[in-house]
Amino acid sequence: MAKQISTETQNEAMKVAKATQKPGQTKEQTRLIALGIEKGIAEYKKQQKSKARDRDKSRKQDIKAKARAAEAEVNDDVEVDTSTKGNGLPWALLVISWLGFIAYTFLLA
Repeated sequence: MAKQISTETQNEAMKVAKATQKPGQTKEQTRLIALGIEKGIAEYKKQQKSKARDRDKSRKQDIKAKARAAEAEVNDDVEVDTSTKGNGLPWALLVISWLGFIAYTFLLA
């Protein structure tokens, strides 16, 4: 299942083949050289597309990793804030209850 080579690539390959044509070279030889150049151009384009896909995939993974790191950092900050605020309440209730107990015992005595 070979893919069709674009006419632009074919024209470009023929120009290069004619530019490098040697004296006494037949049209058939020039055409065969042009076919080889077409295959080379097609292979080069395929490699460049593959590299572009890999770069894009890598870039997207980097973006996702940064987003996850930022989200984790925000979640850590939220957890730290709630843990520091939560520790004060039980202590405050304990102190109030002891003060109330002491005040109650002195008022009854």
